[in-house]
Amino acid sequence: ENYAVSNYIAEFWNTLTNAAMILLAALGIYSSIRYRHGKRVTAMYVGMLVVGCGSACFHATLKYTTQLLDELPMLYLCAIALYSFIEIDKKVQFGVWLPTSLAAFQLTITLTYLFWVQNPIFHQIAFAATAIGAAVVGCNRLYTTNMSSGTRRALFRLHLLGHLGMWGGFLAWNIDNVFCHNLRSYRGYVGTPLDALLQLHGWWHILTAYGSAFLLLWAHLLRLARLGHDNLYSVQYFMGVFPYVGMKQPKKID
Repeated sequence: ENYAVSNYIAEFWNTLTNAAMILLAALGIYSSIRYRHGKRVTAMYVGMLVVGCGSACFHATLKYTTQLLDELPMLYLCAIALYSFIEIDKKVQFGVWLPTSLAAFQLTITLTYLFWVQNPIFHQIAFAATAIGAAVVGCNRLYTTNMSSGTRRALFRLHLLGHLGMWGGFLAWNIDNVFCHNLRSYRGYVGTPLDALLQLHGWWHILTAYGSAFLLLWAHLLRLARLGHDNLYSVQYFMGVFPYVGMKQPKKID
């Protein structure tokens, strides 16, 4: 169904649904810069923004070069998250050698994937290893950080929503792969505009965008708790549906 909606966009709905990740990342960048929460936090949201833009470019063109823009930034985002969890405190502990080592590791993976092992399984293994590393260090930071019960509940909720988004998106992606021909016939039967609701790869983009956003908000709020500032901020919603970290409103005293 390439170029079915537009003569200029190969997969229209798969391209459009990346707007969710781009907008959520932009909100995170705005929030972290506005409240001066640190370059490490901002870098995670920038990584998410690059993932969304790269995915949109790939689905708009379906070229190998833009496919790399879809795949490789996911590795870099996980590496940034890993670094941010390791260096979660205000004072940098490991100097320049840690970011240098992580960058060298990611460069090695990138070059290997580009020139020697052009197999998606290699990319998936490298991504999983980096993501698991970030998750393990992040959970360690969670259990070694003193925080209020309210903050702990908020972090639990963000972690749960993040995993629901990621695994829900993964389920939609697999259903789309297995039942692609059936879904295509159903889309033809219901017609426009209801056929857009059966674009399960697009739902994979939306669900993983929210899953990624909630997990990055988890990391964001955890850093604030680590610095003792979590009582000043909370997760808020722009237009009721787009989450970000904002400053709490002071309570009025009559």
